[in-house]
Amino acid sequence: MSSAWLLAFLLLALPTSVHAQTAPPAPQNGVVVRLSFTDQADLQRLVAHFDVWSVDHAAREATVWLTTAQLQQMQAQSRRITVDQAATDALYAAQRAATTAQNRNGIPGYPCYRTVEETYAAMAQLAADYPTLVRQVTLGQSWTWINSGGSAGYPIPGIVLTNQAITRTKPVFFLMAAIHAREYTTAESALRFAEHLVRGYGRDADATWLLDATEIHIVPQANPDGRKQAETGRLWRKNVAPLCPYEYDNYLNQGYGYGVDLNRNSSFKWAQCDGFNCSSAYACDVTYRGAAAASEPEVQALENYMRTVFVDARGPLDTDAAPADTPGLMISLHSYYPKILFPWGWTPTPAPNQQALQTLARKFGFYTRYAACQSGAEGCIYLTDGTTDDFAYGELGVAAYTFELGTSFFQACSTFEATVLTPTLASLTYAAKAAARPYLAPAGPEVINPTLSTGGAVATGQVVTLTVTADDSRFYSGGYGVEPTQTIQAVRYTIGQPAWITGTAAYPLAPVDGAFDAVSEQAYAVIDTGGWSSGRYLLLVEAQDANGVWGVPTAIFLEVGERRYFPFIAR
Repeated sequence: MSSAWLLAFLLLALPTSVHAQTAPPAPQNGVVVRLSFTDQADLQRLVAHFDVWSVDHAAREATVWLTTAQLQQMQAQSRRITVDQAATDALYAAQRAATTAQNRNGIPGYPCYRTVEETYAAMAQLAADYPTLVRQVTLGQSWTWINSGGSAGYPIPGIVLTNQAITRTKPVFFLMAAIHAREYTTAESALRFAEHLVRGYGRDADATWLLDATEIHIVPQANPDGRKQAETGRLWRKNVAPLCPYEYDNYLNQGYGYGVDLNRNSSFKWAQCDGFNCSSAYACDVTYRGAAAASEPEVQALENYMRTVFVDARGPLDTDAAPADTPGLMISLHSYYPKILFPWGWTPTPAPNQQALQTLARKFGFYTRYAACQSGAEGCIYLTDGTTDDFAYGELGVAAYTFELGTSFFQACSTFEATVLTPTLASLTYAAKAAARPYLAPAGPEVINPTLSTGGAVATGQVVTLTVTADDSRFYSGGYGVEPTQTIQAVRYTIGQPAWITGTAAYPLAPVDGAFDAVSEQAYAVIDTGGWSSGRYLLLVEAQDANGVWGVPTAIFLEVGERRYFPFIAR
């Protein structure tokens, strides 16, 4: 591991061409259109062979990028075609910005998004600055690295975030990003989530208990070769394996012909879509699935790593459900098409854990305001096979999701910072909270707005009142059904660690209005700190609904006497 990382960072000082051969700026050789489709089968034909960006099922229209030749091909068919000139102009403006901007840091024209090298350097810096919270790992190497003998290309690094002083077995949250190279927001969102947690340790109560009680594995750049090409403003989606035998209509100059779609190359249900074309066997297509399942080194690295950090909890049949108490959560960040997607993608048939997967998706939707639906269900997006989230759930039984962030592949920095980042971080924080019980806890209430009557600091022996709101209605589906809600039944708090850790003592909160009989309730507890040692304590609060389901914890610090943080003080 150390030698790969050392080489990766030594390469930072070298020209970009050492890492991956980048082509000249992309010409204006295509157009964004809204293209009609007749039914699901027709949509799947488009998806398999063309660059479909988004789908409006109500209007039966897909937003598609077409080359000049493809546009002529479509005009010969009986399809309704509407050129989206605004989207086309925005695309080429973004590409001009990426090729002409002079900013020293970040992707040219997009200084808020760190380059591959800058991402790797930031990961290394986190590990150097917080050695007890951040550990570096290397999952594998990119296609270019493998095929150049390590003289070019990239390692595929990750970071593991956890309080290493607490050594018990912890639930795992695995977050990956940028498997599709052109999706700028994704890698930066993953990296900022890591920075938010690590820099918040000891300052932010939720970040602190999450790093004490969970392991969070983050891979910001799952396709570094492809990402390096996309940094030039290309619509580069796949890896860089030079497999397409033809160059036509400048198609390759946008990066379409090269490579394998890594999110169609996973070993689970590779080329096994249920009754439709979900990926392409033709190497020049944007959804080319590769010559064999998991043929690409990037996919092999991701799958092998997930097999090491998750325990296989699902049986061999498609109808086998993971046990309800299965820990672990996986999210792959994509853009754009603001939705929260969950398995199955390869079939419209619901997954055996459908209800629980849907509930958690709607919880994510509450934070992002993205619609939440099964990706393979008609009316959601479209069928896909060989995807990483289907692999994580299908092979390992892990609750797995795809987040489609924002409204553009090359999202403007102003939009990313103002509207995409904050809700994404909030939803990822909830994901980390749910990682211990992803099939159970999301159905329970959330605890919000914890406050202490003394403002969070008391003298030893002083009485303090803890007040919270428990709410069982925080879901959003975006029109894909309604999540049932229940009244609040109980609220409790623990000290230093969540209640799901065996042996943790819990203390009740009482209803402020005298009875727990509503979907949203205020609750309180009077805490006597007599006999407590001086230090900073974590109070973790959970609520239970009328079905007996406990939700995820929310934490607040209580400082008693001398200012100091204790990771865990047993009582």
